[in-house]
Amino acid sequence: MTTTPASPPPGVPCIGVFDSGVGGLSVLRALRIRLPQATLLYAADSGHAPYGEREPGFVIARSRELTEHLLREGAQLIVVACNTATAAAVEALRAEHPGLPLVGVEPGLKPAIAATRNRRIGVMATRATLASAKFRRLVEAHAEGIDLQLRACPGLARALEAGDADSPAVQSLVRQHTAPLRAAGVDTVVLGCTHYPFAAERIAAALGPGVVLIDTADAVARQAERLAATLPAGTAIGAEPLVRLWSSGKPATLARVARGWLGLDAEVRTLPGACR
Repeated sequence: MTTTPASPPPGVPCIGVFDSGVGGLSVLRALRIRLPQATLLYAADSGHAPYGEREPGFVIARSRELTEHLLREGAQLIVVACNTATAAAVEALRAEHPGLPLVGVEPGLKPAIAATRNRRIGVMATRATLASAKFRRLVEAHAEGIDLQLRACPGLARALEAGDADSPAVQSLVRQHTAPLRAAGVDTVVLGCTHYPFAAERIAAALGPGVVLIDTADAVARQAERLAATLPAGTAIGAEPLVRLWSSGKPATLARVARGWLGLDAEVRTLPGACR
């Protein structure tokens, strides 16, 4: 059953954001910079993370649930801050909510092609993203003549979900997944999962000097900013605070990560249907 977005009272635009876990906080950070007055709603599906290790049908079902939740809370615009969920579910969400502005994320091949000097580009992403028809179409449309080194990174998003980008597990996985890219001589690497920017310093150090990292969080925030300008003024139900957080995992973990990575102190509520 499709949920009709709540009619917002006068106020500021209200943007709903969801991800398989804490990774979408990298997009939330960019949205806060671009739209400091907006009400931001963030749903982390940490109880079911990471999506990159899930079947497409499961990702679509969870994306529907999270979208419905954010709409019930007053969201006027939805940002799918997850590459895997965008690849698997954004077309279904657009078909089910034809009047709803939706912004997805995808690996930043186009800016990487503009940045590369030697035309050798690495893409770090989940297996699900790299195997998706959406990513294949992106490559076919833009990557002719480019030496693409595709690197699925199993375990990295899960390790970052704990919120410690400097943990031994993260450091080991970064070394493991960057070694083939460094050996291939890439000069540009796309961070194709919203979790990965939080390990950007580690990834850059492992790749060596001169390698450019491409993170599309700001591009996503710019698109959301453009769409938000067309929205009627509104606000979320129970407007305070301006950033509201939910998790289907452990709320304390999301609160700790948001505080450590974004300097954001906010109460985290439990998502309906959360894992116990």
